[in-house]
Amino acid sequence: MTLIRRLLERTAQGGKQLIGRLQEERLLAKKKRCPVCNNKMKFKRTNTTKDGYRWSCRKSIHRGRSITRSIRDGSIFSRSHMSLSSWMKIMHSLSQGLRRRHVDMLEDGVCGSSKSLTRDTTLLREICCAAVRRLERRREMRIGGRRAFVAIDESKFKHKGKYGLGRFGKTWQRRSWVFGMMEVRRSRRRPVLKLVETRSKRRLLPIIRKYVRPGSEIISDCWRSYNRLSHDGYIHYQVNHQRYFVHPGTGAHTQHIERAWRTYKEDIYRYSGNLTEKALKMNLRFIEWNHWLGKQHRKGILGRLFKDIRAFYKV
Repeated sequence: MTLIRRLLERTAQGGKQLIGRLQEERLLAKKKRCPVCNNKMKFKRTNTTKDGYRWSCRKSIHRGRSITRSIRDGSIFSRSHMSLSSWMKIMHSLSQGLRRRHVDMLEDGVCGSSKSLTRDTTLLREICCAAVRRLERRREMRIGGRRAFVAIDESKFKHKGKYGLGRFGKTWQRRSWVFGMMEVRRSRRRPVLKLVETRSKRRLLPIIRKYVRPGSEIISDCWRSYNRLSHDGYIHYQVNHQRYFVHPGTGAHTQHIERAWRTYKEDIYRYSGNLTEKALKMNLRFIEWNHWLGKQHRKGILGRLFKDIRAFYKV
């Protein structure tokens, strides 16, 4: 039985079953010490909280006062008024990528407020983005090498107004190119996506040198910024898209990343995640997290999300 199925069963049951499952995943604390006397607090049932349980300590040193703490204390749920079952539904929805819109989740009764839903989903994506930044700082976000090749391309991620109407600021006229590098190794795809101001070689070549291992095979179109890649120690194949899409001699093509652009844009446009530069960067990072960390985890995307939450909130 998968982690998602077990979690959804606990969510349907609610109450102590769900709390116990969250404690097993270390998203809620199993033990709590009193902040006054430092003794172990007791896990008690109550009717005064939405969760139905709380931590309590009634030692004599408190002089008759009862010290209580929420079961959410110190966790990712601590500043939220949403029920734990709604949180699980949001996490399950996030594990499916950027496919579900807020309006769909509101119609399904996941949350009653669009503001709360936006705040909580943004918090989860920020945790995922922080995990990708840690991976990048450790210099583990490198692509290419033996038995793999890298397809590179640029694409225009411009905000689309409804029915093509509306005005857009100058920001999107200056910074609307996304430079993508995709490692293809058998059935695995690992993208690196960067928002760039221009497609000049002065901007693109340092990004390639930073993320692509020397000696790797790189496939691109005939954009002039890529002409020096063979001089930088890469095995470079070019495809002239004005003549053919698959090179007749080498069989090289860029269809892997061309197809990926379509998927990424559909998800981001559906989610309206490119309204601002900050939102677009966050969603590009989330796509990277999904392929680099989420799909590679032994418990699946939801298991990786729990792991990153535990690294951020140590209960």
